[in-house]
Amino acid sequence: MNAHASQYDTYKRLVERSLSGFVRERAPRSLYEPLKYVLDGGGKRIRPVLLLLSCEAVGGTPAKAVYAGTAIEILHNFTLVHDDIMDRAGSRRGRQTVHTKWDTNVAILVGDELLALAYRALLKTSSPNIQEIAKIFTEGVVEVCEGQAYDKEFETRSSVGVKDYILMIDKKTAKMVAVAAEIGALIGNGSRSSVLALRKYGEYVGRAFQIQDDLLDVIGNEQELGKAVGGDLVEGKKTFLLLEALRVARGRDKKTLVEIVKNNGGSRRLFSTYRRIYFETGAIDAARRRIEKDIRRAKRELHKLPKSRAQAMLAWFADMLLNRTY
Repeated sequence: MNAHASQYDTYKRLVERSLSGFVRERAPRSLYEPLKYVLDGGGKRIRPVLLLLSCEAVGGTPAKAVYAGTAIEILHNFTLVHDDIMDRAGSRRGRQTVHTKWDTNVAILVGDELLALAYRALLKTSSPNIQEIAKIFTEGVVEVCEGQAYDKEFETRSSVGVKDYILMIDKKTAKMVAVAAEIGALIGNGSRSSVLALRKYGEYVGRAFQIQDDLLDVIGNEQELGKAVGGDLVEGKKTFLLLEALRVARGRDKKTLVEIVKNNGGSRRLFSTYRRIYFETGAIDAARRRIEKDIRRAKRELHKLPKSRAQAMLAWFADMLLNRTY
């Protein structure tokens, strides 16, 4: 493990400790048992670690940003619990989703409570910028909800283009990564230019992360992902790959993809056919190029910050996204 990976794990453990000790309530058990199940579910903790690194990158003390990091991770889990209900997902990170392990009503309530707990954590942050931090956090919640609405709307809408898709992921995924970076910079009392650079870094990294997710749903390893590949196709999600392949495909291949749109989903039986079309239309390569472009943009924003260990780690993290397999 290199020094950057080791430091990432150190910050991740800091977040894990904060999460594990944050929720002390035990009753009612019907609420707090599944809630703790969610927070104990692991994950990469990308958003809170980026928040701590952004704080450090502008000269701040990462320890002062731990509550905000906890808040952003709790908020992220809120979105996952509710998204899983809407997507009828049976598993998340290799474990049963809340609505399948308990029921839908429990999952809705757990999500609601997670949102409240996210604000409880955020407001424990000691910063002269707390009002601006709370405003940015709230706008992030608003945009994530808008992004999810677009995502569900696109499933039944026949005319969706790549630009529509980028708008959706900018709200649903990239916004919260940008919020994490921006809040970290504000807690670290960074200059306006540094705060803006880190926000843009987060936007580019978040977008690349989502397109990489789309890519892994087609070419990823199921064991590493902790879920079945092809889920987006079966559910009728209009990902970057599907929209790009639709734009380029002709003849029988075009007809096969149009059927996915008409039926609001594809057949798992035809997954190998869909994957072949994605490769042959160049959709796989187009996704990779788009990811690489956004990572380059993200790293350019980092050049606006003073050189430091945290700045180097943020660049390392962006590069790591290009090679991630889960």
